[in-house]
Amino acid sequence: MKTMTRLAYTAVCLLTVSSALLFTNCNHSMKIKTLPYPEARQDSVTDNYFGTVVADPYRWMEDDNAAETAEWVAAENAVTQDYLSQIPYREQIKERLTQLWNYPKEGVPAKHGDYYFFFKNDGLQNQSVLYRQTSLDATPEVFLDPNTLSEDGTVALATVSFSEDGRYMAYSVAASGSDWVEIKVMETATKQVLPDCIRWVKFSGASWAADSKGFYYSGYDEPAKGSELSGQNRFQKIYYHKLGDTQANDRLIYTDPEHPLRYFNAEESKDGKYIFVYGSEGTHGTEILFRKTAETSVPFKTLFPGFENDYNIIYCKDDRAYVYTNNGAPNYRLAEVNLTDAQPVLKDVIAENESNLLQGAGVAGGYLMAVYLENAMNTVYQYNMDGTEVRKIDLPDIGTVSGFDAGQEATETFYSVTSFTSPATIYRYTFADGKSEVLRQPTLSFDPSLFTTEQVFFESKDGTQVPMFIVHRKDMKLNGKNPLYLYGYGGFNISLTPGFNPNHILFMEQGGVYVTVNLRGGGEYGEKWHRAGMLENKQNVFDDFIAAAEYLIEKGYTSKKRIAIAGGSNGGLLVGACEVQRPDLFAVCLPAVGVMDMLRYHKFTVGWGWAVEYGSSDNEEQFGYIYKYSPLHNIKAGTCYPATLITTADHDDRVVPAHSFKFAATMQAAQSCDRPILIRIDTNAGHGAGKPTSKRIEEAADTYSFLFWNTGTEVQF
Repeated sequence: MKTMTRLAYTAVCLLTVSSALLFTNCNHSMKIKTLPYPEARQDSVTDNYFGTVVADPYRWMEDDNAAETAEWVAAENAVTQDYLSQIPYREQIKERLTQLWNYPKEGVPAKHGDYYFFFKNDGLQNQSVLYRQTSLDATPEVFLDPNTLSEDGTVALATVSFSEDGRYMAYSVAASGSDWVEIKVMETATKQVLPDCIRWVKFSGASWAADSKGFYYSGYDEPAKGSELSGQNRFQKIYYHKLGDTQANDRLIYTDPEHPLRYFNAEESKDGKYIFVYGSEGTHGTEILFRKTAETSVPFKTLFPGFENDYNIIYCKDDRAYVYTNNGAPNYRLAEVNLTDAQPVLKDVIAENESNLLQGAGVAGGYLMAVYLENAMNTVYQYNMDGTEVRKIDLPDIGTVSGFDAGQEATETFYSVTSFTSPATIYRYTFADGKSEVLRQPTLSFDPSLFTTEQVFFESKDGTQVPMFIVHRKDMKLNGKNPLYLYGYGGFNISLTPGFNPNHILFMEQGGVYVTVNLRGGGEYGEKWHRAGMLENKQNVFDDFIAAAEYLIEKGYTSKKRIAIAGGSNGGLLVGACEVQRPDLFAVCLPAVGVMDMLRYHKFTVGWGWAVEYGSSDNEEQFGYIYKYSPLHNIKAGTCYPATLITTADHDDRVVPAHSFKFAATMQAAQSCDRPILIRIDTNAGHGAGKPTSKRIEEAADTYSFLFWNTGTEVQF
């Protein structure tokens, strides 16, 4: 569409209403013109899976270094940006999002040595800054500003950890959203960055030794040039780094040459007496090995064998360890074990609650602090170290809680509460009397009281009751005309709890309804809920999501012409699977960094670790059920699919962008109607962690512009 045509089109659709700008889509008379999709070469590549021949015509897109792939990416981005540029209110959406994001965001403070440390973002900073202060009343000073590490804010802090004596801080940095990190060390007194530098680390930070002279980390061999972002990661090893040494001199602590596809991490007990090694074959199920730290020549012994259950040692001193586990307790329990016993036995400290999930536990101020999940909302209890209850903490608000980190001798701690309509408010908590008081509360550019949150339960295909949160303006009418953003994840034992996102405020200001569904496969109701949505039960997750959409339409929240579904990573798989299974049900689909090729996901980077959740195409039985729902392999030519905006990034080495590339090319070739199938490929960005604020706003502006346009929403500013 030429420039003059676009100007005329905008004039037709731009109306002045009560001194406000009302942009109507005019879909009934004019439509945005989509440029022709780039031609994508189709090869004759096939694979034979136990007698089933599966074509893979876009296999060449898996080579992220190939010129042909780069040319296709550039051409696709050109088509997408041309389309988005024609949406008349795109800039206004970006401006409003910028206003909504521009508020101070503070993290929960924690004391290390003589200082309180906390993260803060003044509003629109690309990365949050680490501050410190000598007291809570003192003026904070910048301790580490990651915004100074790159011009465009694409270098982010991944982890920070302080030595036991508070003299040092180890921090890991990631560039352009990659999972690869470098570990560096600062001296806290002087803020001097020491020469220590550890490279080729992934899914690990620094775990300090009790004597503060060094730390443990998990690393890989340097990958072959060109394969850094796509090559399979094998043989993770644990090393000990002594401060002042070079990485080449780091001591190898543990390796397992017989099992190249496992994760390993290590930590010392607080008294330095024991070292523990955690092993995992994927995203759940652990094995713990241990030995006395001083006995470096003694082989590790198995404390808890893998990989049927999860184990996490939250505290250890004087030969006794507190273990958070789901062994014999699908809703988790806290148990104690004597490490000197010939065969250590778990004894309950906080027994399993059969009604509510024990989401986590920790030791602070000489007490056990236990966080429960009740219908996807947090409650917190304070216990003595023997497991006797002190009190249920009277939380100031309903929502998601984080914090309660403090040393053994502390008399107070800090925590935050966030909800769908309010960002984190920070509270100070006193152990002795159980009192909470506001420490910091953000100033906002909107009125939270205009919105309301409700939780409802609906019936899935097999009769299971599934909960979801519905958030909207209080004056919303149930007339079926509201645009609705349906978000889900449903996997890896991850719980979706109330959380604040400025993007959702913009959506609801425009009359939208935001919904989060607590699908099976998540962790909201413990391990049984998780297992009901994994492996051969994965279809339950998609059935839950589809049933949620049908419920919301039936109850008048929205209609098929107004509903958008969204999710990222495993949630991208969710959106892709539901889109190809029920293309008639949705107006817009927004799969982000999704796992779309279920037959080959395990061949890239750390995809092998997801086989415990999904199964693998290398297994005949598992291939059978994976193939039935794999989004890429269930696209049918000649189908009218919903308007689709696929998002991914060039540095995503978690779910490599080839998943999205192949899905987009296949969908574009199959689409039988004029609904757009677009892909937005970000540069110098990854799976999502550490993404700069500026990139988050730009992506959200494009996503909501696309959503509003393709649901026929009248947008008013």
